[in-house]
Amino acid sequence: MKTVAVLGGGIGGLAASFYLSKHPQVTKVVVLESSSRFGGWLWSLRRSDGAVFELGPRGIRPAGEVGRNTLNMVEDLGLEGDILPVSSSHVASKDRYLYVNGQLHKLPSGIRGMFQTVPPFSRPLLFSLITEILVKKGREEDESIHSFVSRRLGKELADIAIDGVCRGVFAGDCKKLSVRSCFPLLYKAEQQRGSLTLGFLVGSGSAPVIPPGRLAQRAQRETWAQWSLRRGVETLPESITEYLLQSDKVELHKDAAVQQIIPSTSGWKVRVEDGVISADHIISALPAKALSCILPSSCQSLIQQLEDISAVTVAVVSLEYEGSILPVTGFGHLVPSWEDPGLLGVVYDSVPFPQHNRPTGQTTRLTVMMGGAWFQNVFGAPKAATTEGLLARATEAVRCHLGVSVAPSWSNVALHRECIPQYYLGHFQRVDSMRTFIKNNNLSLSLIGSAYDGVSVNDVIFSGRAAVAELLGGGV
Repeated sequence: MKTVAVLGGGIGGLAASFYLSKHPQVTKVVVLESSSRFGGWLWSLRRSDGAVFELGPRGIRPAGEVGRNTLNMVEDLGLEGDILPVSSSHVASKDRYLYVNGQLHKLPSGIRGMFQTVPPFSRPLLFSLITEILVKKGREEDESIHSFVSRRLGKELADIAIDGVCRGVFAGDCKKLSVRSCFPLLYKAEQQRGSLTLGFLVGSGSAPVIPPGRLAQRAQRETWAQWSLRRGVETLPESITEYLLQSDKVELHKDAAVQQIIPSTSGWKVRVEDGVISADHIISALPAKALSCILPSSCQSLIQQLEDISAVTVAVVSLEYEGSILPVTGFGHLVPSWEDPGLLGVVYDSVPFPQHNRPTGQTTRLTVMMGGAWFQNVFGAPKAATTEGLLARATEAVRCHLGVSVAPSWSNVALHRECIPQYYLGHFQRVDSMRTFIKNNNLSLSLIGSAYDGVSVNDVIFSGRAAVAELLGGGV
């Protein structure tokens, strides 16, 4: 394998390039990013006074093999000293809220919480978990998240908690999203153990084994629930970029939109504005629709399947208030779709990561997330949405939900168009079909990124690693 072209310089493309650059079989890696910066949706706004506001993903979970893999990468990059861990005993890990019927309700947590009836729920969570063991296994190949949870744990839990969770994680509609693709652990637990409860108690099958490095071992020992970095999560793609710049194998190109990829006898010809790049293999970390626009007409069925993967637009409004203004403390609160379709949730950023507050004077940082699958219906076309309108909607939500009557001392509105892919029913079949087409047509092409195998930062990084391992026969 001589030359690999990596399309897209977000965290997926950078991660794949990181693993490629370390492999002796690879001679050259060419990274092509269409925008003026690397990092994709990992974007930290750093103010001159030291405050940090995340415009995309924030705390990253260390759980599972994919979480361990990311921590190993962080360690390889020498970022251990920048880690800001949040333990599972921290209030931001234990206390999360739902805004239901015009009120904030703390979600049950811990063993004690499972035995109690906590509003807005009409019965203890333990009752749902016990009766869940008796529910028969579903026979469908796929099922909506709402249907799956209603069937196994009850409609109330699906309508209130799961609706809110899906809006917080995917900015999506739980009645349309696939449980098999969005929550594969839940699907596997039912399929392999016949029960979610049993699946979590005894495990639900094998997972890729990633040996924990020193940092991942520390995370396990100290029971981290999430972590960030001192200058924000964008430090991760920045550090990967710096690492790649020091490699004599890697070429990094910004403002280099790919116009077309054309199969050749040796692999691909990649057409950009100022020329053509030859590559033996392409790893695409582009959004699905962006890749569909540059494929040759001979890939029509692949193009159609890529076009079928839609993504939603999210408005991220960062707010700073003087003093301590929160009536409750915790990670934040989610809002079910039937309570307020346009308002996904509010994150209390200052609680898990006070280190990102400005160093002088007490402040409270909040992030209001809006839109998602409901953006068009509530706010209209994204191109018509105004900064002023989105800011007014966000500050009004803070006033109503948290009782904050004062105006924020600082604000920022970021509109992320088509930022979170939606894994609708049958997503797993679409992805399998795409990869089968690639294999059957002997295309030297790998698909990675949030459009296929998971939307979290950990999932996207791991998809880059997995593609490199498959391409080069392991050894990553």
